[in-house]
Amino acid sequence: MKFADKLFLSMTVLLAVMFSLFGIWMLTSDFSQLLDREFEQGIKESRMFDFLFEMGYQSTEEFGEEYAIGRTLGSIADSVERDGSHMFVAQGDGSVIYGGDHLNSLEFTREADKLIRSLGSKTYGCCVRQIDGGYYMLTVTVTNAASDSLYLGLCRDLTSIYDGRQSLVSRYRIALLCLLGAGGVGIFMLSRYITRPISSLNKLAGKIAAGDYDLRSSNRSMDEIGELARNFNRMADHLVEEMQRKALEAKQKEDFTAAFAHELKTPLTSIIGYADMLNSLKLSEEERHEAYFYIYSQGKRLESLSHKLLELVSMDKSPNIVKPIHTKELEQNIRNTMRPIWKQRGLKGKVELEKAVLYGDGELLLSLFYNLLDNAVKAMDKGSQGFILMKGTRKPDGYEIKVVDNGRGIPAEEISRITEAFYMVDKSRSRKEGGAGIGMALCWKIIQIHNGILKIDSRLGEGTVMKVVFKNEMGR
Repeated sequence: MKFADKLFLSMTVLLAVMFSLFGIWMLTSDFSQLLDREFEQGIKESRMFDFLFEMGYQSTEEFGEEYAIGRTLGSIADSVERDGSHMFVAQGDGSVIYGGDHLNSLEFTREADKLIRSLGSKTYGCCVRQIDGGYYMLTVTVTNAASDSLYLGLCRDLTSIYDGRQSLVSRYRIALLCLLGAGGVGIFMLSRYITRPISSLNKLAGKIAAGDYDLRSSNRSMDEIGELARNFNRMADHLVEEMQRKALEAKQKEDFTAAFAHELKTPLTSIIGYADMLNSLKLSEEERHEAYFYIYSQGKRLESLSHKLLELVSMDKSPNIVKPIHTKELEQNIRNTMRPIWKQRGLKGKVELEKAVLYGDGELLLSLFYNLLDNAVKAMDKGSQGFILMKGTRKPDGYEIKVVDNGRGIPAEEISRITEAFYMVDKSRSRKEGGAGIGMALCWKIIQIHNGILKIDSRLGEGTVMKVVFKNEMGR
């Protein structure tokens, strides 16, 4: 059953129960008040009947009991029998000696006898009985005016009150049915209105599950449903981001596998080819030396590739040695190492690190800076007036080292992927330079280990700026 239907049924049942209980309480209360007034009126009339009977009986007692009773009842009948009340007189054995034609039924006599017998030692009794299809209030008073105990009674017709109550009940039932009908329509529309945002979210969830990931809820209300819609949108955004991340990871793994296989295939093909030539063909001394050279160079390439892969894989597992590192020592080491390389390539280079002390693994940091500078060298075209600058600067929140070159630059769409293993912007040029696309992956891993940040700014044909900021390092 749908939530809207549950809400409709529960509200309708609640409405029916509430109005039914209210109607029962209202009708019962009104009817009880009417009966209480009738009982009060019956008591007054019964006392008046007793008083008038004693007065009349005493004035006629000398003429005999039977005459006195008849004469007294006849004289007070007009005063007592008003507003639907009728007198009756019964003896101690319950037999009615006066009651009029309208009170001579067997059922009335039986009910009067029951009331008289229930008195016991009491001098007054009252009850309501259903007699001949009608409702009557019977009141009885014991009088000692005569020699024998007599019971003076009044019978008051209450049928109109009970009929009125039944009429009210019938009308209230009709009103309740009309109210439930109108209220049911209102509750039905209200339940659909309240649950419409939930239904909308349900349909939206189904569409997103079917693959339409761009859809979002437009509910902007400030109630719980609006909050649910906003949380739903945040959840959908997070899921889409997670799916995109997983898709990117899958693509990166696929690219890694393809690139790794390609990097192995090229040197292995050369090694196998030249080894086969040495084994099956008669070669001149020069050709043999050339074959040996290719086998050796490709073997060294495989060795370098395996070392870099091992370094990349084991970097997180091996403990890092954190020591203070003076930037001026780094500057001298880097300058001495890079100067012959720049000279060989005809490049101008400068290393300038502001005096400070960094904390980290010295070997890893040297590997980071060498790789960044090596990439800057490879970005230069031969014969160009290339310039490379490595500059370190103390910042309020850490220490910044940037490597600037005026080389070929990196396309904007490629910048986000250059830290992936085996990813190369220009694959043919990188392989000619002896690269395998692992250097920047190593750099990124080292930066992460040292809680650093890498920022890359590059323009095609103008050059590249690589910034590394060690926020958690302390400068002195």
